[in-house]
This record gives sequence, C-alpha cells and structure tokens, in this order.
Amino acid sequence: MAKPLSHSFLTPGLFAAFSAVLLAGMLQAGPCFAAHAFALYDDAKYPADFKHFDYVNPDAPRGGELYLANPDRRTSFDKFNPYSLKGVTAAGIAELMFETLAVSSADETASMYGLLAEDIVVAPDRRSVVFRLNPKARFNNGEPVLAADVKYSFDTLIAKGAPQYKSVYADVEQCVMLGERTVRFDFKSANRELPLIVGSVPVFSRKWGAKTSFDRIGLETPISTGPYLVERYDVGRSIIYRRNPAYWGMDVPARKGMYNFGRIIYRFYKDDVARLEAFKAGEFDVVVEYSAKNWARSYNGPKFRSGEIVKRSLPHSNAAGMQGFMMNLRRPQFQDIRVRQALDLAMDFEWMNRQLFYGQYKRIYSYFNNSELGARGSPSADELALLEPMRAMLDPAVFGPVPVQPVTDAPHSLRENLLKARALLHEAGWDYRDGALRNAKGDPFTFEILDDQSALSRIISVYIRSLQKLGMQVNQRTADFALVQKRMEEFDFDMTSERLPDVTSPGNELFDTFGSKAADINGSNNAWGLKDPAVDKLVGALVAANTRRELVAASRSLDRVLLHKYIAVPHWFSSIHRVAYRSRFGIPTTMPLYYQADPYVISTWWQAKPR
Repeated sequence: MAKPLSHSFLTPGLFAAFSAVLLAGMLQAGPCFAAHAFALYDDAKYPADFKHFDYVNPDAPRGGELYLANPDRRTSFDKFNPYSLKGVTAAGIAELMFETLAVSSADETASMYGLLAEDIVVAPDRRSVVFRLNPKARFNNGEPVLAADVKYSFDTLIAKGAPQYKSVYADVEQCVMLGERTVRFDFKSANRELPLIVGSVPVFSRKWGAKTSFDRIGLETPISTGPYLVERYDVGRSIIYRRNPAYWGMDVPARKGMYNFGRIIYRFYKDDVARLEAFKAGEFDVVVEYSAKNWARSYNGPKFRSGEIVKRSLPHSNAAGMQGFMMNLRRPQFQDIRVRQALDLAMDFEWMNRQLFYGQYKRIYSYFNNSELGARGSPSADELALLEPMRAMLDPAVFGPVPVQPVTDAPHSLRENLLKARALLHEAGWDYRDGALRNAKGDPFTFEILDDQSALSRIISVYIRSLQKLGMQVNQRTADFALVQKRMEEFDFDMTSERLPDVTSPGNELFDTFGSKAADINGSNNAWGLKDPAVDKLVGALVAANTRRELVAASRSLDRVLLHKYIAVPHWFSSIHRVAYRSRFGIPTTMPLYYQADPYVISTWWQAKPR
C-alpha cells in the first residue's frame, strides 16, 4: 500500500499522544512526528529540506509590471469575494490575494506542500489530518494567521459560501482548534483524498466583512495572506494589484521564486476582437489565445517578425478533460438517450477542423481525455470488478467497447451520420412532418444553445445547420457573461458550451459535477442535471481508491458509463498552450508538467527588460 506521508510510522496510540501534545500547546518549539508534504499515492517528489520547486527561478528579480487583459468573458466585476455565489469576481483576486494551508506542485499529479501550514500529520486511520500553522504567516493587515481564522474560513465556506463547497467538503465532519496555531480536520470516512481537499481550504481573516454577511461582501478589500494588495480599481475598466512589501511568504519553499512582479494590472475589454487589437497596440503584455483561427491568421506582422512580440506554443501534460455542448437533462426533449445520440451524430468535427481550426485540434474522446484515466476498448478485469455488481443498473452496452465519436472523413460522411440520427429520432418518437421534426402530439423539436463566447458563434452556426437538416428548430443565444452565469446557476438553459476543469487526479469534486445530490443544488457544477445511482457509486469508488491502480480502474469505469449516456457532444482539445507575449520577460528554463497558462505566467515569470 502506498504511504500517505513521508513519515508513516505513527501508530494510533502515538497519534493520540501527539494530538494531546498539540492540544496542550507544547509544539511551539518545533515539529514532532510531522511531515512537510502529503502525497496521495506515492512519496512526495521534494524532500523536507527542499528550497524551491524545479520549475521556478529562485533568483528571479522582483519588481516591474505585468499588464494583462481580463482572462475570461468577465467584462466587469462587482465584488472581491471569489467564494460567494452571486456577483462577478474581479479578475486575479483568488490567485493573487488568497492562500491555502498547502499547495500542490505543478510537476506531480497529487501532492501538497505546506504553505500557511508548516507541518502536516495524517492519522494512521486516515480519519483526520492536523495542520500546524507557520508562525511567520501574516494577513495583509499585519496580524498573525491563527487556528481560529482557519476554522472560521472553513465553517463560513460551508455555511455561506457558494453551494459547491458543501459538496466538495461533504465528507469533512468538522474543523477543530487544538491550539493557537494548530487545527485538526475530522473526516466522516477514510477518504484518501480528504487531506488534499482540506489542504486547499482558502484562509481569510475573521475581520474581513465582519459587519456584513459573508455572502454579501462586495468591494470590501480582502484581509488575506496572498502576495498582492489591491492598489486601485475602476469598475468595468481595470484593477491594479501591488506586491505586498511585507508579504510573509517570500522565502517559504513553496513560494520561492514566485510572484515576482511589483504590479499586475488587468485591463478589461468588451470582446475578443478589441482585446486582440489592444494587445497588438501594446496595451497589455501577454495573451493566451484559444481561437485556432486567430492563432493562424492574426498573430503576424512587423512586431512578430522583429521579435518585439513572441508567438510560442507551450507544451503541457494536462489531462484535457471534457469540453462540449452540454445538454440539460431536466428538459424533456433531452431525456431520451436516442435523441442525445442523434445530437452527437450531427456534429461534423472533421469539417470544422479543416475549415475553421486549421487542423490544430483532435476530437475529445473521454471525460478524462489525454490521460491514462480515460476508458479504452472493452472493460478490463479491474473495471468489471466495479461494474458487474451494478449490471442491473447499467446499459448493457457499457460492458462492450467504449463509444467512439462519429467521423465524416471518407469513406464516412455527414449524410451517413444524419441518416443514422434520423433513424434514432424515429425510434424515440420524432419524425419530420409539416416542415419540422415533431413528436406524436405534433410538438416541434425546439431548443436554445446559450453561450457567452462570440468566438463560438461560427461553430455553433455550423452545428445548427446540421441539426436543421434533421428538422430541429434551434436558436442561438449569445449573452453577456453575467447573464449566462446567472442562468447557469439556476439551470435555466437547454444546451450550452461547457468545459470541465483539467485534473490529473480526480476526486471529491466529481460529486459536485456528477453527483445526484448536486443536481438539485443551484450553483453546483452538475448543470446537466445528471441523477444516476451507478454514477454515484463509481464516483464514490474513485474517491475511495487506495492506489493509483484503483483510481485508474474507477475513473475508466466512470468514464465508460458517462460516455454511454451521451450527455454531451464532445468538442476538441490541444496539448499546447498558445501564448503570445512582449519580449521583455524572463522565463524559467524548466517547464512544469501540469499547468494552466495564465497562472504560470503570473506566478513564475519576471520582468527582464523595462516596458
């Protein structure tokens, strides 16, 4: 069995004695039976005396400025609280101002190293974990980070944070203060991942928003521990962060060589076209491009040829996850699996890749795409051990080959796929008559595709043309980010384009994404409204995995079941980040393995030349 800690010799009696020592406040002089890291399945890569992560430059100069554009479709903001449900959070707040007890490294799949906590101890029975806080940890108002702040943060997220926190922390019984700087999280079950889950609890001061309900905190500056402060802001136009000169963690190994810029400035643009032109004009420094067409056709010109602007593809090893047209199963027209299969058959990815994407993409084939976690072929013996007890609950097709996405390259064609789709729709009671696809009552098959990305409009329109050939009446609705966010939180949509987060070691977050309970909680990530007891059991098996082999078997089984449900029409993926930037930055020589481009730039680059 893999060891949960570098120091794994604690007996239950010794752990109880250790907790008693903590409770008595006797550990202030130094660690006792404690570890600097926790690794979910294998030993942590970095030893107790490590100085910094391999993918940073520990000698990077500090100072200078980094200008960025709004990183997503948020064209404004109305709050500084990234953990409440309502409102639009300012870009950068969560990443630059809030810290956690521990942080993961970007070259391991499932490990964490102390940040606010300097020591981590997991109980031998895995029913609790103890964190001892670093005595140097300070909030940006100069006050120390104490156990009471950790408990307050956890309890507040559960009681008044966005609904997904209840799902993510569902197996955490309580947070208990053992001393001024020591906390213990007790678990409802021996879930291996829970130390990682609670290690990622964001910590904020009890004084932040003390006179306001947490879920109503707006533009009140956070009292937090991160490396940056809000210097000034102009709602709808910009926000400027200034590096805290008194930042407590600059020499902590998990922060050494990171967050080097003296100022980080976000400027807001109304759409992708305005943002791209602003970048070329020099209004900001770095852009991560998600449009294949833009990357192929718009990133050129004298500044690129002269080297003033660098165009670069950064490789990564991220699992690509699922991105696709998500169906809301709460809507009656999507509740028949044959209808959902027909919708999948109408997607002509090969034509899109040739004509719109310049051949830069591959088709997504899994909910754990681009990793060993994705299902392939027929079920293995390890998968069957999980699936067989649920055979009566599953589609018999689950026990056969994993579904393969339809193709339109010769000798196949879109026409061939649409004929198959028409046959499936007929079986489901939908036939073309009187100018539309109708059911036995004569009701037409209609739905809306909701989206907030103008860049997807041409892709959606191509998909709609195929659906119209089947007689479906489809409306495309492009709205601003805030409206779409509100409708998604209330599950008020038919179909939308959605991307699940990339994960290398999935766990408790899947309860919020696929769990039956989450389907009834507004604001949860189970926007498709999936309620399936077999899926619930497989998510439970995945979370309870004791070895990487068990995790792989559970994730492949879950993937296999989800793919056979056809709840999404898969899109496409790439194994690179497209990044263009002004040639004034220093970049570490060693690349991380698992990372997103925006956080990577912000956390590890530095200014090498003046602006």
